[in-house]
Amino acid sequence: MFQAPNVFQRATLPPATRESEPRRPAPTATDNGHAPAPARPAQPAGADRTAGTKRRDAYFDNAKYLAIVLVAVAHSWVPVMDGSRAARALYMVTYTFHMPAFIIISGYFSRSFDMSPAKVKRLVTGVAVPYVVFETAYSLFRRYADDPDAAITLTEPWYLTWFLAALFIWRLTTPLWRSLRHPVAVSLVIASLASLAPGIGDDLDLPRVLQFLPYFVFGLQLKPEHFQLVRRREVRLLALPLFAIALVFAYWAAPRMELGWFLRNSAAQDMGNPWWSGVVMTFALFGCATLLTAAFLSLVPRRHMWFTVLGAGTICGYLLHGFMVKGATYAGVFDRNEWLISPTGLVLVSVVAAAGVTLLCTPPVRRALRCVTEPDMNWAFRRESAKL
Repeated sequence: MFQAPNVFQRATLPPATRESEPRRPAPTATDNGHAPAPARPAQPAGADRTAGTKRRDAYFDNAKYLAIVLVAVAHSWVPVMDGSRAARALYMVTYTFHMPAFIIISGYFSRSFDMSPAKVKRLVTGVAVPYVVFETAYSLFRRYADDPDAAITLTEPWYLTWFLAALFIWRLTTPLWRSLRHPVAVSLVIASLASLAPGIGDDLDLPRVLQFLPYFVFGLQLKPEHFQLVRRREVRLLALPLFAIALVFAYWAAPRMELGWFLRNSAAQDMGNPWWSGVVMTFALFGCATLLTAAFLSLVPRRHMWFTVLGAGTICGYLLHGFMVKGATYAGVFDRNEWLISPTGLVLVSVVAAAGVTLLCTPPVRRALRCVTEPDMNWAFRRESAKL
């Protein structure tokens, strides 16, 4: 139904119209001896349809924008949450589902990937090229702002760029997951094995790629009716109590649980835990993340909102907000202002992060970065690959 190349969809432009072209009358049974064609069904609420172009759905654009705001806000909490049990609990709840929600939506929009030339071209231009550009940019940024000895390498993603490397790998394996009989179960086994294997190595942040894999595979299995299901009124009524229970549990668990579990980039042994705890936490976090993601998606507005248009620019917000958060850290903003490590500071930092990532998702920023986030690169591909 709502097919798109990836979670960072391109916005469609309205087609040119010719006012001078006369409107044809609707055919009748006496025009050519055939019955008139049935009327087209009404568009789903929030869907923008243009002739000969792909549709964007306001619901998914809203979900992507809200998810990227949660990502940016949660990243901004890291420097200011020391010593605050409540802030640590908020961090744990948010990190349980904010990236899983984003990855599940990515998997849902990757269902049509079939290794065709056009899809491969879009994978290279929309994922691989931004990865190369921003991994290099972040490496240079870290070298000149904090660590002169920082290496510039494309094999060890730093900070945010791991997601692009992971998305590239996940999407290449999409035909495999679409052909398996029980893909989610297989992916959970792989994630469990990754959680107890400290020797995997850091190339392409493989531990994180494998431990987040089940969410992408889960998204591949979803259909439009599943999203209709979570948007039912009874699900929305259960969403807030579910988040409240999660916060209460997180507040209890905050001093007892390693935050590394939520990053999903380390094996259990690396955190000083027995190997079997990795398997337990893999399944426990998958269950919690799935429930909280469903609750989050149930609360996402279905209609067109003021921020709907920002959903098309989430790649810019995601890739650029890291410079904002790390830049403030390198500049000593949090060290010189100890009052930020307080409830008031946490609120202020959250508001600034949300406002900053919102600005980074705006159409002017997206247009300025299109040359690296959505390049055409027709010169590098055969003619048949250019037919998107």
